[in-house]
Formats: sequence, structure tokens, C-alpha cells
Amino acid sequence: MCPVSVQDRSRTRDEEFEAYMLARQPSLLRTAYLLTGDQHTAEDLVQTALAKLYLSWDKVSQRELIDGYVRRILVNENNSLWRRAWKRREFSTDTLPDHQTVSDVHDDGRSAALWEFVQTLPRKQRAVVVLRYYEDLSEAETADILGISVGTVKSQASRALAGLRARVHDNPVLAKDREEER
Repeated sequence: MCPVSVQDRSRTRDEEFEAYMLARQPSLLRTAYLLTGDQHTAEDLVQTALAKLYLSWDKVSQRELIDGYVRRILVNENNSLWRRAWKRREFSTDTLPDHQTVSDVHDDGRSAALWEFVQTLPRKQRAVVVLRYYEDLSEAETADILGISVGTVKSQASRALAGLRARVHDNPVLAKDREEER
């Protein structure tokens, strides 16, 4: 019986990680974008999360829990970015950078407006809305990822939805669509 070399284990590890990354990167990027509201920051956030996951890849013994682990990294890193003082500084320039917007293929126009409203929510409420309604996680899974109680998830989701409903009534386009649905 041949012992498995360190190089073979390293190659297998890298192949497993690469397969995971290729399969999950688009989903993680969408989640990060919904958390940050900025494409470039979302890309940086995903890159940081995947780098941290790579460093811990051998420590994650239950592969079915990796998605939750990475989402936790995304939320924690987003919170860290938000807290950093240098991130709050603004720099003005004479030229505007090129900016490409990201839109889902099946967006009928209302979805983009909804996510613009979600971006106005406080950080914790936004994280709850993204994990509960976009990632379709249960209250318990959301609480576990955010490190808060299920009751806090419920109250944050309730406050977020109430705030979003109030904004829908103030927006003539969305309010009109809502009236037509009745």
C-alpha cells in the first residue's frame, strides 16, 4: 500500500476547493452584493471570504456546512468593513469611473427597485433580509450565521419589512403596481 504524499493531498485539497469555488462563487457574489450594495466591494468581500475559507479548508470537517460557514465570513467581513474608519472617508475626483450595473436576467423592473430599498435598511436588518428571503434560510439558520437569537432575527425581519412596506407606499411606481395586483 502506497502512502499518500503531501503533494497529492495538497493537490486533492486544491481541486476540492477549486470545484467548490467555481460552483458557489456566483451565488456568493450575489449575496455579497446584496449585503454591500456595491459591485466592487462585493467582489472584494467574496475574495476575502474565499481566501479565509481556503486557509480553513482542512478544518471544515462537515462539507455540507461550508455554505453557512462562508456566509458567516461574508457577514462578519462586511461588518468589519463598515466599522473601519478609513472606509468612511470620501475622495473626490474630476472623472467618474466606469460603472457596470448587475441585473438579474428575469428582473421585470420591480426587483431592482426593491433591492434599492433593501440597501437603505440598517446593516443588521439588511443582513437578515438577505439571508432569510434571498438565501431562503430558516430563522434558526439565519440566527446561527449572524450569531444572534431567533427572536432577534424575527424582530429585525419584522422591522425591515415594515420599513420596506412604508417605502413602497411612498414610491408611486411600486405603489401603482401593488394597487394593480389587488
